[in-house]
Amino acid sequence: MRLLSKFIKICLAVIAGFFSIGAVFAIAAYLYFAPNLPDVTALRDVQFQVPLKVYSANGELMAEYGQKRRDPLRFDQIPPRLVHAFLAAEDARFYEHPGVSVRGLLRAAYELIRTGHKVQGGSTITMQLARNFFLSDRKTYTRKIRELFLALKIEKALTKNQILGLYLNKIYLGNHAYGVGAAAHVYYGVDVNKLTLAQMAMIGGLPRAPSTCNPVADPQCALGRRAYVLTRMRDLGYITAAEYDKAMHQPITASLHAANIQVHAPYVAEMVRAEMVKRYGEQAYTNGFKVYTTVRGKDQAAANRAYRSDLIAYTERHGYRGPEARVTLRPEQIKAFFSRLRPGAKAADAANSAAALPDVKRWDELLAQYQPVGGLLPGLVVAVESQSAQVYLGSGRVVSLAWAGLSWARRYINRDAVGRAPADAAAVLKVGDVIRVRETQGKWRLTQVPKVSGALVSLDPDTGAIVALVGGFDYNASKFNLVTQAMRQPGSSFKPFIYSAALHKGYTPATLVNDAPVVVKDSALGGAWRPENYERRFHGPTRLRIGLVDSLNLVSVRVLQAIGIDYAVQYAARFGFNPKDLPHNLTLALGSASVTPLEMATGYAVFANGGYRVKPYYIQRIVAEDGSVLYHADAPVVCQPNCRQTQSATRPPVATALPSPPATLAPSTSVVPSAVVSVPTPRPAQRVISAVNAYQMTSMLRDVIRMGTGRAALALHRTDLAGKTGTTNDQVDAWFSGFDSRLVTVVWVGFADNKPLGHAETGARAALPMWMSYMRAALQGVPESTMPQPPGIVTVKIDPTTGLLAQPGARHAVFETFRVGHVPKADTPRNTAGTEATAQGAQGLTQQLY
Repeated sequence: MRLLSKFIKICLAVIAGFFSIGAVFAIAAYLYFAPNLPDVTALRDVQFQVPLKVYSANGELMAEYGQKRRDPLRFDQIPPRLVHAFLAAEDARFYEHPGVSVRGLLRAAYELIRTGHKVQGGSTITMQLARNFFLSDRKTYTRKIRELFLALKIEKALTKNQILGLYLNKIYLGNHAYGVGAAAHVYYGVDVNKLTLAQMAMIGGLPRAPSTCNPVADPQCALGRRAYVLTRMRDLGYITAAEYDKAMHQPITASLHAANIQVHAPYVAEMVRAEMVKRYGEQAYTNGFKVYTTVRGKDQAAANRAYRSDLIAYTERHGYRGPEARVTLRPEQIKAFFSRLRPGAKAADAANSAAALPDVKRWDELLAQYQPVGGLLPGLVVAVESQSAQVYLGSGRVVSLAWAGLSWARRYINRDAVGRAPADAAAVLKVGDVIRVRETQGKWRLTQVPKVSGALVSLDPDTGAIVALVGGFDYNASKFNLVTQAMRQPGSSFKPFIYSAALHKGYTPATLVNDAPVVVKDSALGGAWRPENYERRFHGPTRLRIGLVDSLNLVSVRVLQAIGIDYAVQYAARFGFNPKDLPHNLTLALGSASVTPLEMATGYAVFANGGYRVKPYYIQRIVAEDGSVLYHADAPVVCQPNCRQTQSATRPPVATALPSPPATLAPSTSVVPSAVVSVPTPRPAQRVISAVNAYQMTSMLRDVIRMGTGRAALALHRTDLAGKTGTTNDQVDAWFSGFDSRLVTVVWVGFADNKPLGHAETGARAALPMWMSYMRAALQGVPESTMPQPPGIVTVKIDPTTGLLAQPGARHAVFETFRVGHVPKADTPRNTAGTEATAQGAQGLTQQLY
């Protein structure tokens, strides 16, 4: 008995000694490490790295930029069961311990003694939080000690719920997902409150090995972790046995989900990204900025459809170039494949069964080399019937091409010639062809990636707000923005600016100009220059209005020759064109300048809004992560009696303007993330041409659609549309620039390498259909609105042949508008002075240029 008592005393002495030594060591360690421990109170105001998000004017997501996917949540926004999943997996006694679990540390120490290796374990959620925010992941004893002391400090500074909320927003969960909010979106494409119990358990099991044991990288490993979490949740009383059984039998439903892009406008999004990096540097990707653009989701979707349909239609007109590749498929491969697609089986089961074949897996590997381009899917021809074909799209999926989707495919010969119409599907396709298909109106159609390029930009003429922009067929294939970066010749679509200059100088829409051959001697033009009309015919004396309506080149050249090149160049600057970029010769009349589609839209906005210059812009406002507005742009707006931009200074606007030159935002006052700005009072835009000039030009451009080169647009059944076609030599560039009072839209089509588009591929054929398709959708339900006639204009009847005031009762007289004081008199003798005729002294007379 004495021996036992003595042994117990010795053991207690040893234990006391160990505790004393441990206490001394702990005090010494604290005194050593405490002075260098970080201030944990900073966690109260922690700023997570949140990606840059770009939105449409209506708050629809357009793009997300940043290496880390994170969607910070308040603790009360996280479902309790998701919290329980993490507690069960990582720290069941979280609400009981003071930040450090002695039991866990002893368990980790035991494993170290038993195995001789440092293994994971012993870390509470608070300790993990300390490591994630303040320490590295290196497994050292020094780091572990610092982690212990930091955890104790954190527990004193924050509540348990605050600690848990920070942890659940900070923890890395694989595939660039940081925090449970991002993980729900990355793996399941839903918000956290829509996760099932099985999905919550799957996410709860990720912290142990997020990169290698997640349901995408290793489904079986992830399934084992999910089972562990569910078992722990059941044992801890978080879920019932029935819920456990149901969740355990749920299949893995995880897959990688990109950000839920609601509006596809990648070229606008890239413009925003570049500007944000310019303003905020690399912090643009991590500070949680939200940028609201001027893009309208409905209009952008219409622009995307119109753009792709037009370029595909051009491509089909010029024939089928053949498959992108051709491989050999053995008959037994195809037979085995179709045998798995047995009738009566569920589509998904049949597809999965077919996809499991070794040969089909090789087909999938082949198709993986061909990414979708602009919505055009790669496919492998696996069967060709008389007038149809079966195409494999990957993952066991097969679609059928009916004859209606194949019959267009005449063989491409050159830009002006195609082969005979195919008699059957075998004349177009062969088994083993790698092709492109697209779905349209529920039917599949053979297609091919267009080699032709194009651009579409649409803006509000009263504000300059860009509401839709398409800078290329596929952003992933080419990031070159054809709207802001492509310098192309506008052709006849530039003529309205020359005609406006002529009206400003005193000419009228009834001025007679001789549409006859002209020879210009100019060394800059290579000697003698002989411009021609597109149809190579001459019409003799022609009214200015008809010269624009029929796009007569010789009329435009004589007008420019009469008003003076220097004058016209300086006048064009009123519309936003840089005089240095314009040719100082007579080719300017035919649109030989190099301009961007956005510059053309800016110019046409002046006609549409009644004579005011606006600046295009694409950002409404920049918002910080906390919701404060960091930037409101201050763009000039057109404020007429019906001004739609007037806003209350006390109410946040639906759309505010951030002014911009063509490719970047305009320079502005420097804004730092902490500076909150107020809504600027709208500034009136500068008038650059008279209301009379804008009205007369709009009237003439409406006639281009009513009876000229743009008359195909009559199919839209609107009387308020105006515009101008543009075609350059050899049909290298095709344009249509048009508007109503609410929307200006410019479309361009051409090849990047300046190859001709082909015979008859004018602006009216190659570009106008895209403009029409877009405007039909964008103006649907919008009532017609024509420009009111401003003061200073009179309307009279004139003789269409002479341009003079018509005699009473004249049978063929037409109405024409004139500035007050410029109405021609009847029976005025015709002026045959030639090209020297000017507006000087011509008040009350009609000018006639020969």
